[in-house]
Amino acid sequence: MTSLTPLSQAIHDAPRWHQADQFQDGSEIRIVPHTDQALGAVVYGLDARKAQSGETIFRLKQALAEHLVLIFKQQQLDDLQYLAFTTYFGSIFRPAADTPVLAAQDDSGVSPDIVPVSNAVGQGDYTGHGELSPHANHQWTPLPSFGSLLYAIELPQDGGQTSWINTIKAYNALDADTQAHIDQLQLIIYNPFVRRQKTQASSQDGVYGNSPLYRFKDQPVLSHAYPHPLVRTHPESGRKALWLNTHTEVELENYEDQAGSELIAQLRAHLLQPEFAYEHQWEVGDIVFWDNQVTLHSRRPFPAEQCRLLKRISLAGSRPF
Repeated sequence: MTSLTPLSQAIHDAPRWHQADQFQDGSEIRIVPHTDQALGAVVYGLDARKAQSGETIFRLKQALAEHLVLIFKQQQLDDLQYLAFTTYFGSIFRPAADTPVLAAQDDSGVSPDIVPVSNAVGQGDYTGHGELSPHANHQWTPLPSFGSLLYAIELPQDGGQTSWINTIKAYNALDADTQAHIDQLQLIIYNPFVRRQKTQASSQDGVYGNSPLYRFKDQPVLSHAYPHPLVRTHPESGRKALWLNTHTEVELENYEDQAGSELIAQLRAHLLQPEFAYEHQWEVGDIVFWDNQVTLHSRRPFPAEQCRLLKRISLAGSRPF
């Protein structure tokens, strides 16, 4: 018999609804919104090792669409249990080999289903220990991921906090004239990993390396271009959000260079206002699940000699509209 892949093995071994000792009582689960923050809710009482009912998963999906970030506390999972829990919410994100992403393997171009986001495990030291600027995972791909989960295994004593930006709130805070002007614009976000490969940037430069913030038409194109809406519509809630990060090379389609560069700079400064953000103080056992379609996330730096290990799984998405 053919051996199973880790994902298939995770589903094969997943707890079953009909086994009472493996089933989660949904009444034990509480979802507490961050009433004083721009986004986020904490989920208490959920044991991600157990089978979850349809009512619980639907409730969590509704909460994610409303609050954009869910924080599951005090989890203790192995990799297969983590995969099995994650797939309640969608398929694993697997970009094509011709579209480099974080942790893409040199031989195949494919990234693992579980990416160790760490400075402490050797080959998996994908993001180092420096600051990471606000971004959404996989924005430069033809089918960006819908969401990601990050599971805290080992944490530094100092720094390493992750912040999320609510890009729905940021869009809604724009004046009506600006909203009308940008609603139909198309944005190209160029693949920072292609630039890093071609310029051989140091890993200490962070995920994005040293790249221009805006591509003028006389500058070379280093990666494939996939235009997406600058203002993205959430596929479930219908809410609009700015589909833009702060430091990756971008270009507005059919837009004059200098005016486009200035508009993007203004929108990026707008996104960084503190009233749109929530900063998470990690605890071991936290799993944070966020909606990539309507949030950005960033990381504070931490000392190189302190270990930080989290495990990320991303979920497949659809073409932005």
